[in-house]
Amino acid sequence: MKKLTTSALALMVGAGLSVSATAQDNPCNTPDDAEEMFLTIGTGGVTGVYYPTGGAIQRLVAANRDQHGVRMSVESTGGSVFNLNAIQTGELDMGVVQSDWQHHSYNGSHENFPEANPDLRAVFAVHPEPLTVLARADSGVQSMADIPGNRVNIGNPGSGARGTFEVLMGALGWSEDDFSQVSELATAEQSQALCDNNFDVMPFTVGHPSGTIQEATTTCDTVIVEISGPEVDGLIADNPFYSAATVPGGMYNGNPDDTDTFGVRATFVSSTDVPDYAICEVVRAVFDNFEAFQRLHPAFANLDPNDMVDGGLSAPMHPGALMYFDAVGIEVPDRLRS
Repeated sequence: MKKLTTSALALMVGAGLSVSATAQDNPCNTPDDAEEMFLTIGTGGVTGVYYPTGGAIQRLVAANRDQHGVRMSVESTGGSVFNLNAIQTGELDMGVVQSDWQHHSYNGSHENFPEANPDLRAVFAVHPEPLTVLARADSGVQSMADIPGNRVNIGNPGSGARGTFEVLMGALGWSEDDFSQVSELATAEQSQALCDNNFDVMPFTVGHPSGTIQEATTTCDTVIVEISGPEVDGLIADNPFYSAATVPGGMYNGNPDDTDTFGVRATFVSSTDVPDYAICEVVRAVFDNFEAFQRLHPAFANLDPNDMVDGGLSAPMHPGALMYFDAVGIEVPDRLRS
């Protein structure tokens, strides 16, 4: 097995972390005669951030496939809710999901997950994901209060973005009847449809910068709508998987100022069905090559390895992930140790 790279060692030391001899040798206890293993990653639409996140993980795992035998494929899916249900039924091995839906899937605490999945396991957290509400400039929507009465694309069934917007709707006492028209277009379709004047408002929970938001803001005149108020404050106070968030000003055409909103965290999850050493090798591929991972998408640029084992995670951490983090000295909260 390969040893930790120089860059990974420097990262751990710079973060004040210890690197044990075990971590440098074989932290995953991968058998020398391990058979080839094929794992599937569920992501999201190809123009969102989940799909390139899955691709970045797959690329790093593939770089040393001859040493551990783990092969991965990345599938574009309907998003978080779909991925979590598919992991529960065994159709997917791993997935990128929003932190709120990770919580609900593990606990069975939402109508999308009527039965808890006690076998769901967290692997690590990734980037923040603000709820980003984009409106056509000619729609007259300037604030959250202006959204009722307009045409809204609530998103495709199975997407975490749709689910989060529906939570906001519930907190505000809105229903679909409050909109003049409701559409259910998927991520890959919504930007062009917005600019084709097929609807007025596009809520999307996504990491930034986002290709979807970039496409819409450069194709037609749009505004990012502030999402704030006592109802939003209540959601943040009552749910540990939500937090206040900001869409940076100047990132997108026509939106020079910071926009306040709230959001979740993208997280990477699996299940107890996937062997410990395989999960460990996946985690090792990312964290041994952390600087390379950060370069694979702008949303990863400011990630902190310590925060990635805490923020947004609610299911117990997979033993394979614990194996790696314990070996290199990254501290995992006790609440995630099952």
